[in-house]
Amino acid sequence: MHKPFKWTAIVLMTFIFVFVSACSSGNDNKNTSNSTGNNASSDSNSSSSDNSKSDNAANTTNDSSNTAEPAGEADPYFGKYDPPINISSVRIINDTFKFMEGQTIDNNMWTQALEEKLGIKIKYDWVVSGDQPGGQGEQKMNVSIASGDLPEFIPVNAKQLKQLQEADELEDLTAIYEKYASPFLKEILNQDGPASLASATFGGKLMAIPNTGSSMDGAAMIWIRKDWLDKLGLQPPQRMDDVLAISDAFTTKDPDGDGKPNSYGIAMNKDLYGGFADITGFLNSYHAYPKTWIKDASGNIVYGSIQPEMKTALAALQAMYKKGQIDKEFGVKDGGKEAELTASGKIGMQFGQMWNPLWPLVDNKKNDPNALWQSYPLASADDQPVTPQVGFATGQYFAVKKGAAHPEALLKMINLFVETGWGETTTPENYAKYFTSEGFEKFKNMPFQAWPSRKNLDIHLHVTAALDSKDTSGLNPEEKDMYDKTVSWMEGTNKEPLNWAYERVFGKEGSFVVINQYVSGNLLKLTEFYGAPTPAMVEKESNLQKRELETFTKIIMGDSVDTFDKFVEEWKKLGGDQITQEVNDWAKNK
Repeated sequence: MHKPFKWTAIVLMTFIFVFVSACSSGNDNKNTSNSTGNNASSDSNSSSSDNSKSDNAANTTNDSSNTAEPAGEADPYFGKYDPPINISSVRIINDTFKFMEGQTIDNNMWTQALEEKLGIKIKYDWVVSGDQPGGQGEQKMNVSIASGDLPEFIPVNAKQLKQLQEADELEDLTAIYEKYASPFLKEILNQDGPASLASATFGGKLMAIPNTGSSMDGAAMIWIRKDWLDKLGLQPPQRMDDVLAISDAFTTKDPDGDGKPNSYGIAMNKDLYGGFADITGFLNSYHAYPKTWIKDASGNIVYGSIQPEMKTALAALQAMYKKGQIDKEFGVKDGGKEAELTASGKIGMQFGQMWNPLWPLVDNKKNDPNALWQSYPLASADDQPVTPQVGFATGQYFAVKKGAAHPEALLKMINLFVETGWGETTTPENYAKYFTSEGFEKFKNMPFQAWPSRKNLDIHLHVTAALDSKDTSGLNPEEKDMYDKTVSWMEGTNKEPLNWAYERVFGKEGSFVVINQYVSGNLLKLTEFYGAPTPAMVEKESNLQKRELETFTKIIMGDSVDTFDKFVEEWKKLGGDQITQEVNDWAKNK
């Protein structure tokens, strides 16, 4: 249950993990985010130790670096194969893939780097466009699995990984990982906790390398127009009662000053969860956790959407809807339509994510230069702290076909990727050549990846430290870029609204101030289930989720709140109890 985020500008992908989705054109049904990145912080909190980075010195894809040493014990992380080796794989791409002049999926800066630095030549058995869940890529891979026509290096989702493991088609990577994964890569794969590697481990054997994302980047927060708060003499919210009072004031006291009752308290979209204007954060404020698996008081894993706290939260939303604080047409508007309403200045508060300044709040800033959006932590409905839910941020795995001649090549390639992106040896020129510049998301050309879960939080910590010290010498290329954008806005040298958006994300009052508060306080609530879909999920979950959306929407729009109790009974009878049992069985045997 993750939601993929579609960005309106290519530049957004350079900092948000391939973990995040569904924004500008609506909402898909996925839970967190693989967006793009995380790796920086103060010396005491640095996500990568000097020792682990120094082991990687001179092994980045820096054009000025020496030729890598021959593969072997001398350099297990970056040793070059001599003579070069040939490996096979497949690629699943999407419409956002763009290639520089003269380059293709088979011949680009990353395929060239793999050959020049590691002595690895890749041949793709097939390339398919359509990387969405259930899309052409997943279907094509399912056919390959069914036929047994597999490449040596296999990109798979959790369900496919489980199928291949059960069919004994994969190499055991346990010992290979220990020997060939660089210290920096091992650190990255564990930054988001043990779940990523655990999800690829069966019976104590590591059967794939996870393409890690960031769960923390998906944590909800409240975005409020502070200029409206100031105009109406209101203070930032401390408790949920304050949020409700702000919503009422934004609806009834003409905060936009046009003399008409045409503004709303909060934004909300028809899909309820995910994308822009979802209500996950609102529900979390009542300790309700939609579409995720949590532990109850007895230690059993239960489905969050059917717990009593959900009923209380839905009743609060129903009251707001009746008072006109929510768009009466939200039930037919996706996130894109609610974004248009926000950009036009008719909504002053929404429960969202750290990336919202980049879309759609920047559009409101363009239309109204006086608009000032500020992020705040979720406010509790009682005296207990809010624990924002976050999804499992790993959606892809890289496995190796049993009998492949060089399974260790997988680790060497991912070592190269992370060192080039965030290692101590990377340079601005290097980052521009292999990650992003000139309107090209060059990192997409690399078939085997892993992303640091702390990348974006660490950008914030390092940028704000540099703002205080005026010393940018310790910033990596991506951090320096965010620093320059932030300073240009703060000092007025470049009032491009997009620079305002980056300042609202990474600056001293940016959204990562809230994320850092969650992380430092150990407040994030990670889903308890991160395995492949269970049999009952495959068969029954789609129908159950459809009923959930329909029931909750009707309650918000005026149906009896007691309808929730009937929904819970039906959910259990129609397969929910079976799914719950399978999830708990998985937990006992993982």
